[in-house]
Amino acid sequence: MDVLIHLFVGLHIIGIASLLGGFLTQTKAMGQGTARFTPAMLHGALTMLVTGVALVGLNQADDQSVNNIKIGVKLALLIVILGLVYVKRDEERVDKGLFGLVGLLTTANVFIAVLWT
Repeated sequence: MDVLIHLFVGLHIIGIASLLGGFLTQTKAMGQGTARFTPAMLHGALTMLVTGVALVGLNQADDQSVNNIKIGVKLALLIVILGLVYVKRDEERVDKGLFGLVGLLTTANVFIAVLWT
């Protein structure tokens, strides 16, 4: 079971890297007002959602404790991120504030994962 959990943790990190990497590659364009949500950002957010749900299930099946409040907060942030990226994915330009919000929420999600024990 540990190997499976570690596999999904790795996939979860790849999803985070895709979402945050897509954001970071658009920061120069954000300054110019031409930033857009890339397909990598959408796929990264979806990967995070699927692997996160799988990780909660695998940890509970392995009788490990899961902080449900932490998971709920992370899920709420991810749903907001996913909703914004999904709705605005076809637009050529995304508002700076909205684009920055996705980066901020993604970064907050990472820090919640790491620092909330």
